[in-house]
Amino acid sequence: MTSPLTTLADWLTHLENAHPTAIELGLQRVGTVKNRMEIRFDCPVITVGGTNGKGSTCAMLESILMQGGYKVGLYTSPHLIHFNERARLNGISVSDQEFVDAFECVNQAKQDISLSYFEFTMLACMKIFADARLDAVILEVGLGGRLDAVNIFDADVAIITSVDLDHMEYLGNTREAIGFEKAGIFRTGRPAICSDPVPPQSLIDHAVEIDADLWLFGRDFNYSGDKQQWSYAGRQLRRNSLAYPSLRGANQLLNASAALAALEALKDRLPLGAQQIRTGLVMIDLPGRFQVLPGKPTVILDVAHNPHAAATLQQNLGNMGFHPYTYAVFGAMKDKDIAGVIHQVKDQIDHWCVTDLPLPRAATADQLKTLLMQQSVLADNQRSIQCFDNPANAYTYALSKAGENDRIVVFGSFLTVAGVISQRQS
Repeated sequence: MTSPLTTLADWLTHLENAHPTAIELGLQRVGTVKNRMEIRFDCPVITVGGTNGKGSTCAMLESILMQGGYKVGLYTSPHLIHFNERARLNGISVSDQEFVDAFECVNQAKQDISLSYFEFTMLACMKIFADARLDAVILEVGLGGRLDAVNIFDADVAIITSVDLDHMEYLGNTREAIGFEKAGIFRTGRPAICSDPVPPQSLIDHAVEIDADLWLFGRDFNYSGDKQQWSYAGRQLRRNSLAYPSLRGANQLLNASAALAALEALKDRLPLGAQQIRTGLVMIDLPGRFQVLPGKPTVILDVAHNPHAAATLQQNLGNMGFHPYTYAVFGAMKDKDIAGVIHQVKDQIDHWCVTDLPLPRAATADQLKTLLMQQSVLADNQRSIQCFDNPANAYTYALSKAGENDRIVVFGSFLTVAGVISQRQS
């Protein structure tokens, strides 16, 4: 029976309320529907997991492969502004109508099986990719790895970018426990790449146990560089005189080296020239990852929402030139380690503009203010905290107060950054 839902907005509203829980890990239900739909790929699949750096690594892979002339599908989540961002074909977001048609296919196939929002939408994206006859598919893990819905597809190459504490209620409260969950995307006999400089032993042990082809940063691949250029060294390939990725930040060479290791592992199926890699690295477009906007005051957008990402943000802010004052527009989900995030960046920020977000599981501005006060961010009378009901208002206030030589850093939840981007575009 055909669904009465005819627009993407209708479908998304329906899916947000159709399943009893927002997150339900496990592969049996989604795997059953995938088999009914007969979704399969006849091209290499690269699956990318990790606490932070997944999106950047996926964007690098997409950009380089497109420069090589390959037809590429990229699945990523969450989206920043528009849902369509979750599925891209050759760098272009899938259209509303393509999603509506794919949702109808999933709905017909699932029958009596209840799928979560993430599972349902992921299957729709995979249906679109399977029909597109691609040369490569890049899949970003949503949460963890072993039980994440994208893991119903066997990775020809799996990448773990980093392992740190996040989503602990689902993955465990130690790096070892989380590392084991993330290593679940590895496959027997296939390249398993880890760019975390200090990988958990559980990740290494799992790779050995299933006989995956483990590539470790510092052992199987690495990078070196100066202020002008950098080089990659892998098991068999060297890539010299590379341009720095267009994505800013101290951690991006780790992400780039993982991407190049994956492409080295696939060199026989997806051969690439040196110039295609160089051009791909400078053509990456990924909003919200230490994105520095043109103009004055300096505005930085960063979706850092856990302590590990916040530590990288702190380092990147510290590497910038002098700014008399730094204003922060900050909003976060209350299930995150907000105190840990604040602890990492508080020394870089003078004035806090904390904001409510439009989700029940978001921390309120008042709750954020309380956590800031507990860490004595008002240690001197040159600092301040203001509360706002949405990111746009917080950003407008920060703009009104910041001098042209100051900077504004918008960070935390994707919704915080999205709210400011939407305000700037309106």
